[in-house]
Amino acid sequence: MRIVLLGAPGSGKGTQAKKLMAERNIPQISTGDMLRAAVSEGTRFGQKAKAIMDAGNLVPDDVMLGIISERLSASDAADGFILDGFPRTVQQALDLQELLDQLGTPLDAAVLMEVDFDILMKRLTGRRTCSKTGKLLNVHYSPQADLDAVIDRGGELVQREDDNEETIGNRLAVYREQTEPLIAFYEKRGRLKTVDAEGSIDEVYERLVAAIT
Repeated sequence: MRIVLLGAPGSGKGTQAKKLMAERNIPQISTGDMLRAAVSEGTRFGQKAKAIMDAGNLVPDDVMLGIISERLSASDAADGFILDGFPRTVQQALDLQELLDQLGTPLDAAVLMEVDFDILMKRLTGRRTCSKTGKLLNVHYSPQADLDAVIDRGGELVQREDDNEETIGNRLAVYREQTEPLIAFYEKRGRLKTVDAEGSIDEVYERLVAAIT
């Protein structure tokens, strides 16, 4: 099974990918992890990426595709993979399609984790971390008893600096502008599967499995 996970920040892609990875024994390949690993291991494209990042520049698409190619050639990806975080633009999707065709590993599906944007805002801006335990909570969705327990134990509900409405709003706007066009791209090619990503983790996972089975 070879899939791309699509969805806005806060749609639960990472959480669902980890569950799918554990059950199907195929790797979740996220752009950030893949880039860090390539740089750490000193692969050919990893060395190129390091030089570019050390100069303060963004890693260009051709280098990222080289890193993806290296990663997909690893033995653990022989039976499939879950791409999370790439592609982000239509051009990247075209480049990825060409690469996968060359490797003889075309995509089975692009899975869209669909969540209303108002809910995404609450998921992201409502995130808090317990200063005592590190437990992740949400002021909109966590049980009030759990929130109260943090304060009762002398802890604080800490909000990450970038989890504010302005920053989150900008991230969602970038997603709409750059990444939403991928929905039409994969739909046109008969590869799009849409999953209702609202509800509990287990409920969403059941829908995801049903969509790709």
